[in-house]
Amino acid sequence: MRRKCEAVLRFEFIVPKGPKPVVEYCEDYVAISQALHANPEILDALHEDVKKLSPGGRRGRKGDYTSDNILRALIVQSVEGLSLRKTVVKIGTTPFLQDFVRLRKRVAMDHTFLDKCRLAVRPETQRKINEILALYAIRTGAIDPTVIRADTTVVDADIHYPTDSALLWDVWRVAARTLSDARLLDPLLTGIRFHTRKIKGLHLFITRYIKSTSAKRQRAVKEKFRTLIERTGRIVEQAAAFAERAQQSANLDLQALAGVLKGYLPAMLTIHRNAARAQLQGETVPASERVFSLFEPHTELIQRGRRGKPIEFGHKILLCQSKEKFITDYEVYDQQPADCSLTTEVIVRHHALYGNTPEVLAADKGFRPDAETFEILEDMVDTLAIPARLGDYADKLMVLWQSFRAGIEGTISVLKRAFRLTRCFFRGFKGFVSAVGWGVFSHNLRILARQDKT
Repeated sequence: MRRKCEAVLRFEFIVPKGPKPVVEYCEDYVAISQALHANPEILDALHEDVKKLSPGGRRGRKGDYTSDNILRALIVQSVEGLSLRKTVVKIGTTPFLQDFVRLRKRVAMDHTFLDKCRLAVRPETQRKINEILALYAIRTGAIDPTVIRADTTVVDADIHYPTDSALLWDVWRVAARTLSDARLLDPLLTGIRFHTRKIKGLHLFITRYIKSTSAKRQRAVKEKFRTLIERTGRIVEQAAAFAERAQQSANLDLQALAGVLKGYLPAMLTIHRNAARAQLQGETVPASERVFSLFEPHTELIQRGRRGKPIEFGHKILLCQSKEKFITDYEVYDQQPADCSLTTEVIVRHHALYGNTPEVLAADKGFRPDAETFEILEDMVDTLAIPARLGDYADKLMVLWQSFRAGIEGTISVLKRAFRLTRCFFRGFKGFVSAVGWGVFSHNLRILARQDKT
């Protein structure tokens, strides 16, 4: 059974002396600790998710670390912008952070355990703890939720650029590696040979010469593609047959390998089918029908028209922010919506969270809905500062609110640079949502900490 917390001395009495940057660094964590202490509901919500990692068994054995230790360690990871491994090293080698995490002279938790705890926290719980923090900030007068600004951005998934040949090579090497491991346990696979070096050679040839202007090279590339698609399809069939047979086996190792392949098979089949359609039949496969990564099949192609990065692979996120730079609401979309369809959602969600609609909502022209919807929303919000065309900037009030709206761009930059939201390094869509949720929550804690000092 995992304990929720332990009786320890108040953290704010343990601030080391030193240069001003050191003191300010420590004071940030002191203020964060005070915010957590003032909102025990945050720990209660997280405890419900992580306590199942240590059920205790018949003897009622208690977990080595409390839910309070886990919450604070995850906050350190997000605030410092480090990987889980480096976070554990920093906590273990920094006495001040050990006091913040409340380890009480115990060794730091392993990074694999911390990863399990992070994944155990549901997206609903993360939104709940951010809502608790926002309501606390409103009660204390730290933020004013009546004036907000909204914008969307994209967080990249951790994938390589998804060309057809690269995806086929991913399919081959994963299937060949798993079947090679299974061959030691399954006698029916002993006659199969995997020409992995030849397949890699096909992929490298295609990658090197696919942009060649030579007609001879292009004919060779098409022939290599035909061979690569044919052989990849053959190994996918072998993998599917093995997974079907091994699921009925009494050998637990074979069942485990079959489970791995079974998880990959839907994406493998889609990649093979789309490569054949595009390269052999000359079709233009829509982005909605493609898989852009064998390992992160949830990844979307997002085209926002940015000059330096016209195409992005990840997920769109919505951010709503008060004038104090506190993120009052966020959402991660598994399927990207148009920005103009989000304006109503922003207002409705704000009303559900805080009991009333905002007095001012500022957003860029992409959030401008159709004329009929805009008239309805104008009745709900006193000032709807969303321009429709360039001529709207002749209004001085619109210019003022658009200058206010531009402030959220700086927050997006901070989230990406300081809180590791440029690219998500966690597996699966749930891990993706988790990374965004912890980044937003830790950003808000830092905002409240800085306000307490001023």
